[in-house]
Amino acid sequence: MKAAFVRKTGAPDVIEYGDLPQPEPGPTQVLIKVGATAINPIDTYVRQGVVSMITNFPYILGCDLAGVVEQCGAAVTRFRVGDRVWGSNQGLFGRQGTFSEYAAVDEKWLYDTPDGESDADAAAGALVGLTAHLGLFLHGNLKPGEVVFVNGGSGGVGSAVIQLAHAAGAAVIATAGSDAGLETCRNLGANLAINYNDPNIDDQIRAFAMPHGGVQMWFETQREPTFDRTVSLMAPRGRIILMAGRAARPEFPVGPFYVKDLRVIGFAMFNASPEEQRTSAEALNALYLRAQWKPQIGATFPLSETAAAHRLQEDNSLHKAGTLRGKIVVIPG
Repeated sequence: MKAAFVRKTGAPDVIEYGDLPQPEPGPTQVLIKVGATAINPIDTYVRQGVVSMITNFPYILGCDLAGVVEQCGAAVTRFRVGDRVWGSNQGLFGRQGTFSEYAAVDEKWLYDTPDGESDADAAAGALVGLTAHLGLFLHGNLKPGEVVFVNGGSGGVGSAVIQLAHAAGAAVIATAGSDAGLETCRNLGANLAINYNDPNIDDQIRAFAMPHGGVQMWFETQREPTFDRTVSLMAPRGRIILMAGRAARPEFPVGPFYVKDLRVIGFAMFNASPEEQRTSAEALNALYLRAQWKPQIGATFPLSETAAAHRLQEDNSLHKAGTLRGKIVVIPG
């Protein structure tokens, strides 16, 4: 089968495109003919070796996938040949990834693809949708009527946070860096969209949120959080959700933080149990069927151009190029 893989860690040019043996599914695995996969920042960290997840080479990259079940292991109970499925959490902890024509995946990491959803959309929404849902509900305990702020609302996780928070009855504030990005945020359900370069951004957040007592949930997607301004805009007993900024070491205003009874909650989606992730996946499927969840795709590449797709992801997630809104999808074949 064709695959995008690495024989060593490094820059995007270490990615090779070529033939590898088709995997055989284990007892609890299904073999999937991959229809689409998507790139996430974590994929670039694994490829660079910044996150030590690779246990042996050659190693196939990629967390997300969607496709069709071609074969089931002897102990598989949830799926049958011909089922359309989507999932994430691959390419981590030594598990081979998804950037290939076929992938063997344990059934606990897979979910039915809703009727009418394409493989490209299902793959694009996999990790970012699970991340947003876990952060908002499992960790953040979001309630209807609360004010949610999300940085980077036109990006992968940010666009998911807007949609899921809006569907839950929250009032959503989002930022973007261009008029097109702001329009995307509004179309996804943001009540207030602000250019993050606007010098009056905090005044606008404060004016919107203060009738509610401030921001109840600050969903931070940026790599360099600024806690002084965040804490000043929070409502008493608000929650600050952190899921990025692996190398960040920001200053922290302890006094203003604790006198408001605030909480800081950090999480990584791949720490969630299979049961917790399935709960989020089933909620995403239900929202899709109610037209309240639509993954955003910003660029599409063939599998043979995975290295170029990684460069685009790295330019935007690490170097803030601002040339991407939504997810990068990679199509085998």
